[in-house]
Amino acid sequence: MAKNSKREDARTFLISVAAELAGMHAQTLRTYDRLGLVTPRRTSGGGRRYSEHDVDLLREVQRLSQDEGVNLAGIKRIIELTNQVEALQSRLQEMAEEITLLRSNQRRDIAVVPKSTALVVWQPRKGR
Repeated sequence: MAKNSKREDARTFLISVAAELAGMHAQTLRTYDRLGLVTPRRTSGGGRRYSEHDVDLLREVQRLSQDEGVNLAGIKRIIELTNQVEALQSRLQEMAEEITLLRSNQRRDIAVVPKSTALVVWQPRKGR
């Protein structure tokens, strides 16, 4: 559900065209925009411009709602979590590439140790 490429998103559609492509009414797209399900780009005059990614996302919202019976709040959460997972996967890929680069470096004395996310709770000893 995340944006795939800049080229794909370069092509935009008016709300009426996006609604037709997604098989929805334009008012539904406005509602989804207000709810934050799909956030189209805006022109300087405030008009909505939907990318191909936005249209795909609208189709997915419709599928989740109609075929799976998920309510709009649930759909919004699914979209948020999907975006979060995709962002984390992208960051993980960046880090893996960085580790590969560090390991291929001529210096063998550099150890690549993953950063710990462990939480340590310290409590003072009683009776001292």
